[in-house]
Amino acid sequence: MNEAGAVLALDIGGTKMLAALVRGETVGDSLTLPTPKGQGGPAEWLEALFSRIAHWQGTYESVGVAVTGIVDDGLWSPLNRRTLDIPDRFPLLQTVVGLSGKPAIAANDAQAAAWGEYRICDEAGDLVFLTISTGIGGGVVLDGKLRTGLAGHFGLMQGQDFDGALEDHVSGNFIAASADAHEPGATAREVFEAAAKTESWAEAIVDLSARRAAILCCNIQLTFDPERIVIGGGIGLAPGYRARIEAHLDEMPERLRPRLVPARLGDKAGVVGIADLALRNTTQNQTKQ
Repeated sequence: MNEAGAVLALDIGGTKMLAALVRGETVGDSLTLPTPKGQGGPAEWLEALFSRIAHWQGTYESVGVAVTGIVDDGLWSPLNRRTLDIPDRFPLLQTVVGLSGKPAIAANDAQAAAWGEYRICDEAGDLVFLTISTGIGGGVVLDGKLRTGLAGHFGLMQGQDFDGALEDHVSGNFIAASADAHEPGATAREVFEAAAKTESWAEAIVDLSARRAAILCCNIQLTFDPERIVIGGGIGLAPGYRARIEAHLDEMPERLRPRLVPARLGDKAGVVGIADLALRNTTQNQTKQ
């Protein structure tokens, strides 16, 4: 496929880094690497990533980068250092423009994913995207506009039955840590596999996570009243997890009950969304010139 005119989309999360050439909803060549936590910092990670995709140079016209954490004026800061520990106000856009030589835009990864799901959706109406993965994030699209800044950072919400950030008591990190007393070293995936075999300890852990996620969905519905809440992320899309959330919502009055739908783009939502935002940003800048 001729990738001329594509957008280089980067998605950097707490577990992996994804680089892809994106045209519209089509994700072409892609590269996935583990996020090298504890090995250098964002500057070194980006340099290593760009060195691996150097042969893509000349095939893209702009760059979009989606990251876990918060992006203000092109500066990247962590929101939960347990998910990804980076320096405050890292010059993300400046670094990416320097490495690529192309115009770039940056956004939170879950906000970018929310925009990707909104753009490919066949339905009209407001949308909230909730990703449950290594951590928890989200994005809000109201009246056709993506809300940025702190909007959608649901993982930092506080709960009534635990201390600290919500994502530390729901996410994949929580599921794996909770398994240590039963299966030391088990991953979140292995906990789900054990739950599928009806092992009671694993079912209890997954169900607790789902119950807390259900409470979060209720609060999202009461706050934004969206047409749908799109569930994504490795945990959110794990077999049976959304059904567990919905089971905890069954007794709610119909008007208050959120409508949950799975993310159609899966783990590509972030790169599709940030690519579209980058393309729009480039087009707007060209229009202004």
